[in-house]
Amino acid sequence: MILWALTGGSALASAAEGSEPPLPLEPATARLLLHDFEQAASPLPGVVMSGWTAEPGARAGRVWHELQPSRREGGGRALHLRYRFNPEARSDIGWQLTLPDLDASAYDHLEFWIRGDSGQADALKLEFKQPLADSPPGLQRKGSTVITGIGGDWRRVRVPLNLMSGIEDWRHLRQFGIVFQPRRAPSAAGGYWLDDLTLIKTGRPGPSIRDSVVPPLKTAWEQRVGGKAAAQPHVRARLNGWPARLTVDPAELPDDDPGFLARLARDTWRGLSALTDREHGLPLDTVRLNGSPLPERAWVGDYTNVTNIGLYLIDIVAARELGLIDPLEARVRLSQTLDTLERLETYRGFFYNYYDTTTLERTSHFISFVDSAWLTAGLIVARNAVPEQAWRCTRLIEREDYRFFYDPVEQLMAHGYYVNLPQRAEYSYGMLYSEARLGSLIAIGKGEAPAEHWYRMARTFPASFDWQSQSPKHRAERTVGEFTFPGGYYAWKGIKYLPSWGGSLFEALMPLLVLDEVRHAPASLGRNARAHAEIQRRFALEHLGYPVWGLSPSSTPAGDGYGEYGARILGARGYRSGAVTPHAAALALLVDPIPAVANLRQLAKRYPLYGDFGFYDAVDPKTGQVAHNYLALDQSMILIALANYSRDGVIQRYFAADPIIQRVLPLLKAERFFDE
Repeated sequence: MILWALTGGSALASAAEGSEPPLPLEPATARLLLHDFEQAASPLPGVVMSGWTAEPGARAGRVWHELQPSRREGGGRALHLRYRFNPEARSDIGWQLTLPDLDASAYDHLEFWIRGDSGQADALKLEFKQPLADSPPGLQRKGSTVITGIGGDWRRVRVPLNLMSGIEDWRHLRQFGIVFQPRRAPSAAGGYWLDDLTLIKTGRPGPSIRDSVVPPLKTAWEQRVGGKAAAQPHVRARLNGWPARLTVDPAELPDDDPGFLARLARDTWRGLSALTDREHGLPLDTVRLNGSPLPERAWVGDYTNVTNIGLYLIDIVAARELGLIDPLEARVRLSQTLDTLERLETYRGFFYNYYDTTTLERTSHFISFVDSAWLTAGLIVARNAVPEQAWRCTRLIEREDYRFFYDPVEQLMAHGYYVNLPQRAEYSYGMLYSEARLGSLIAIGKGEAPAEHWYRMARTFPASFDWQSQSPKHRAERTVGEFTFPGGYYAWKGIKYLPSWGGSLFEALMPLLVLDEVRHAPASLGRNARAHAEIQRRFALEHLGYPVWGLSPSSTPAGDGYGEYGARILGARGYRSGAVTPHAAALALLVDPIPAVANLRQLAKRYPLYGDFGFYDAVDPKTGQVAHNYLALDQSMILIALANYSRDGVIQRYFAADPIIQRVLPLLKAERFFDE
């Protein structure tokens, strides 16, 4: 990251550690002054100054602001900010400008002058905020970055707006803020001077999260065969198989539950095996049949995500345990996929989020925390299930260091890292109850995140966050061992639960594919998993009037997109209801098997949803429209859930046997979510 600065009148660029050398400043072709701090009122109408605290009532500290002579050459007055944190403060405090629905889309940098008082941190967080579309008032989108190298002398700093990657559309800005964070500050009190806060246009916005990766080998290959559309038959020819028919007559499916589940497992594995690149052993992310089994009508996405790869490693073990392949075939398949992993381009030991399955080129600048964690989970299962390949799995696991994602100030894991910027993603995984919790446990188990991180993820949000679907109950301070943190829970029809973000079964139950939370965390995560499954079922059947249930991100029923679906009451934000997806019903096998099996049978009976390779991805339960898509992620969740259900938690047992996971099992047992 490069933060452009002028020091002592000469044009210099202040570069972050490890970045390029300083470069001359680009001239600004347009400017919009947000505030010059000559007087309280900004030259820009509608701009108002104020202090704030991240969690009202938390008494984290106080911020003072006043206008004083700047004591810099050519300067008049400047803003003097002072802060003081209270003892044991954990919440952020700050100062902000309220902006008049500002359109900053014509600008590409933020420019300002800054210097520090004694006691200040040499790094400071800046952020813009705007309303989040189609969301309740108060829920805002944030774009932030941290500037470094602040000292006692005035410096002029330029920050590319593209580094504030949480915002893509720079219209409708409502706030600009400076954030004081107790873990970043070297002392409880300090201050900064700020002047001439300005948006500018240089015409050189710098790299962006929207920058695409053009794989040269794949591009050249497609050109040789006549373009992307002409390449589709060549892509299909690389697969292990293709479905022979679009749908299976429900009458063909076994009447007994064990027979039905065994048939579902067999067909799902056949599909996962068939829709894998034959040469490289990588599952293809998406295959759309477009309502026909004819190959020429289909679209095949020859790309994959690292979660797909991690789950495919587990699929191989699951297929072996279910008797669908023999041990020799499992070892051969696992070895082939590990061969490919060892060839892929990585960054600091981690895999990029997407790769082309034909040429093995990366197609993303992004390193994802949660996807990396699911690949690690797959390697953990594989090394315990197939000892002959354990050393190779271990070598890949040990290359990764999850401190790469951990923010010691926020004490949270970042969503990921953009190699092209280069910096971490805007947002962190701040809620405990998401699919990313598995990655936190892996990082703690590897010794690459402190145990305290587990307790810094929110069980519930403060009641002052009035955009959430309900106000939490009993959100009081709780203590587990040496850690103190806010607790609380939601409730629906007498059932207590911790919310996820969207209220989907994917967020709630995906970690149970490898970690038996019912057994290892019976009073916390296990009880919560059962609550989410029950409420999902009752919400769909009783509230929505659906004949089936299972709300989770999936293909849209038309099959031409992807949607986030959930039970709103189960999420702090809550996704909309819509499509029902079989993978959600299969995940519920892990906590509520009797209604889950009945639901899977209803899905197969009521809708043309069961194909040659098992269930398709989604159905609209009101219209019966089916997305004739196979997604590697969702099919893997079905197969692994079936293996655990049918073979006494076999995948979960392999995972729990690993030393990394053994280290965190006591952490899981310690907490009781619903004690008052």
